[in-house]
Amino acid sequence: MLERQIIEIDKVRVPVKRQKTLEADKVEALANSILEEGQTTPIRVRSDGDGYVLIEGLHRLEALRALGETTVAAFLVRARLH
Repeated sequence: MLERQIIEIDKVRVPVKRQKTLEADKVEALANSILEEGQTTPIRVRSDGDGYVLIEGLHRLEALRALGETTVAAFLVRARLH
């Protein structure tokens, strides 16, 4: 189940493997889009102690960071017990 929240960007940790997939041109394009339309799609994170781990939305997160934003709309993904 996804729960939408507004969280602090500084509390989101990006795994090293994900950081390697960052493309500067995509970040710039998204930043321009966010300036015009706002953030339309939340990122996805999972809880990790006092912070969060990014699951999906690296370019959106970095675009918001580049724009000087301090918060991001995110879906908090909770693990299902089987």
